[in-house]
Amino acid sequence: MTLRGRFITVEGTEGVGKTTNLEYVRQWLQQRGIPFVATREPGGTPLAEQIRELLLAPRPEPVDPTAELLLIFAARAQHLRQVILPALEQGTWVLCDRFTDATFAYQGGGRQMDRDAIASLETLVQGSLRPDAVILLDVPVEVGLARARGRGALDRFEQEDVEFFQRVRAAYRQRARQYPGYHLVDAAADLAQVQQRLDRVLTELYRQWRP
Repeated sequence: MTLRGRFITVEGTEGVGKTTNLEYVRQWLQQRGIPFVATREPGGTPLAEQIRELLLAPRPEPVDPTAELLLIFAARAQHLRQVILPALEQGTWVLCDRFTDATFAYQGGGRQMDRDAIASLETLVQGSLRPDAVILLDVPVEVGLARARGRGALDRFEQEDVEFFQRVRAAYRQRARQYPGYHLVDAAADLAQVQQRLDRVLTELYRQWRP
C-alpha cells in the first residue's frame, strides 16, 4: 500500500506550547493550500476520545501501567483505521498531536515499561507505518510544569511528579538522537523564535516532499 499523504506528529512534555504551535502549523499548511486533517492522540474518533477520557481522568483506583498501555494502543488502532490511514491513502497530510513516540516517552520513559513490549504493540497496531516527520517541542521540565499548572485543574498524567517528567523528557531526547525524521525545537525560546524555527522545518520538509 502506497501512502501518498505525509504524516507529521508534534510531540513534547507538559507545557511545551503544543496547542499554540499546532495552530501555527495548521495555518502554515492552509496558507500553502495543502490538504490536511488535524487530529490528536489519544483520541481522534468518538471511541478513541472515550478511551482518552478514561486515561486522563484522575481516579482513586491505581491504574495498572499495562492496562494504561493497552488502552493507548486500543485508541490508536481505532484512530489509525478510521482517520489516519484513510487520509494518507487519499493523499491528504495528517497533522497529529502526539503519536507512538509519546508512548515510548510516557510509558517507556516515565513508567519505565519494557521498550520491547511497546515496540511489539507498535508493530501489531501500525505495521510499518511511522511518521514522516516528528517535531519535538522541548523545554526544561520545571518550565513546562509551571506553565501546565498555571492552566487550571490537572489531569492524571499532569499530576505525576517531577522525576516522572524528567524521565519522559530524557526518553524523547534519546529518540530524537537515535531516529531520523526528528526535528528538535527549543520551545523555551520566545514564541516568535519558536515559530521561525517551525517555519524553517516545515519549509525544508515541503521542499523534500513536493512531487
